[in-house]
Amino acid sequence: MSKLLYTAHVPVGEGLPAVIALHGWGASAHDLLGLAPMLYDGKAIVLCPQGPVRVPIGGGTMGYGWFQLVQGVPPDPVAFKASADALRSVVDEALALFPIDPQRVALLGFSQGGVMGYELALRDPKRFTGLAALSTWLPEPLVESLPKLPEHEGFPVLVMHGTQDSMLPVDRARESREALRAFGVAMTYREFEMGHEIRQDALRILIRWLEEKAVRKDGGPT
Repeated sequence: MSKLLYTAHVPVGEGLPAVIALHGWGASAHDLLGLAPMLYDGKAIVLCPQGPVRVPIGGGTMGYGWFQLVQGVPPDPVAFKASADALRSVVDEALALFPIDPQRVALLGFSQGGVMGYELALRDPKRFTGLAALSTWLPEPLVESLPKLPEHEGFPVLVMHGTQDSMLPVDRARESREALRAFGVAMTYREFEMGHEIRQDALRILIRWLEEKAVRKDGGPT
C-alpha cells in the first residue's frame, strides 16, 4: 500500500488516460481534484496525492507539503527523496488498481508540487507523457542531480506562471525555463497577469495542452 493518502476521480472505462496532480504548500489531496471534470472532458483518471509534511494553517486546520519550506534554503535531500519515492509508489499502485493506460500518464504540479513533478518527470521521463509545471520552480540542486537522458528529447513540458505572483516571483519560472533548455524538452512557456493561482485563461491553456500533448487518444505526445 502507498504511504500517502490520495483522492481519486475514476471515470467508467478501460485504458483511460491519467493525470497525477500534486498540490502546493499548505494545501491537501482535495485541492486540485476540482480540475478533474474539466480535464479531458472528465474522462481522465485524476489522482491527487497528499504531501507527508503537516503544515498548520491556523484555526486548528492542517495543510500539507512535500518538504519543509524555508525561504532561500534548498530542500532537505533526505526528506525530498522520501517524498519522491512515496509518490513513485502512488503511481505504481494506481497503475495496478485503476484502468489506466500506462502510455498516457501525465504529471501536473502546482507550486511546491511542481518541484516534485520536475523530480519525477525529469528523472524518469519514460514513465510519463508530459509535465505541467504551474507557478513553480526548478531548484538548482535538483538540476545538478538529474541525469541527461535520451528520453528528455521532445518530452512535453508546460511552464505557466503569473507575472503578479508575490509568493514566487516570475523570475523563478524564467530561470527554470533556461535550466530546462539543457534537457532538450519540448517546452511550452506562458506567463499570465495573475498571482499565485490558476485563472481561467491559464486553465484553458492547461486543458488544451494536456489534451494535445500529454493524454492524446493515440497514446503518445506530439
